[in-house]
Amino acid sequence: MSAVTAPAADVQADARITLRGHLRHTGALVRRNLLWIRQDPESMFDALLMPIVFTLLFVYVFGGSIGMALGGGQERYVQYVIPGMLAMMSMTLSQGVGTGFSQDFNSGVMDRFRSLPIGRGSVLFAKIAVELARMLFSTVILMIVAVLVGFHITHWMGLVATVGLSALFASSIMWIFLTLGVVLKNAQSVQAMGFLVLFPLQFGSSIFAPTNSMPGWLQHFTDYNPLSTLADSARALMSGGAVGHSVWVTVAWSVAITVVMAPVAIHKFRTKS
Repeated sequence: MSAVTAPAADVQADARITLRGHLRHTGALVRRNLLWIRQDPESMFDALLMPIVFTLLFVYVFGGSIGMALGGGQERYVQYVIPGMLAMMSMTLSQGVGTGFSQDFNSGVMDRFRSLPIGRGSVLFAKIAVELARMLFSTVILMIVAVLVGFHITHWMGLVATVGLSALFASSIMWIFLTLGVVLKNAQSVQAMGFLVLFPLQFGSSIFAPTNSMPGWLQHFTDYNPLSTLADSARALMSGGAVGHSVWVTVAWSVAITVVMAPVAIHKFRTKS
């Protein structure tokens, strides 16, 4: 009986909390998560090291050969791959919200949160806000390394727009990983599932290389891959070229994923026993 009535009680408790209350609870939980990062700085290693390692790896290992295919050399590839790296990070770092959420469940922290008179959605929104802050930090590191390896920032407003679009897409993907963090039993399972999803999406896209040399069936996949549209949007925005429909396709993907997955994540969080 308690398992049946608990979700209804959670819904009623949420309904009694005002918007101001939800914002206050979210702010308090954001502060809690930031303090946790302060106590555990190793949790920022992925946000710090990933843009450095991936940039150096792809620029100096694959940059010459792929750059030649692009009609230039390593310098040409730098201009191609850095906007794509922004798209890659928006999805790769999103995985951390699911593993962290799962760890909080296994440590009993979430049981404490769910016993408090706070909005259940506030817990999830706070997680997303902190992960977006981590992504912004990683973006700053990426751009510093990019400039050092020869990337030229010619359109600053395009760079700002790219970061905003990447954050929008990342926030939508985080709802998927929050759901996995609730449904799966441990952080290792979330990480393994995330790898199975991320790996084909990242490499079956236009992030690291043009898609015109791929087999026809794979090109059809990349055409509908949101990471390809995000990477293409980033290149157009940061180069000052014609944006085309790729931006709107990316926005449509972000909105659709959020509309579908946000209610699912909140419902699963409320009803998890």
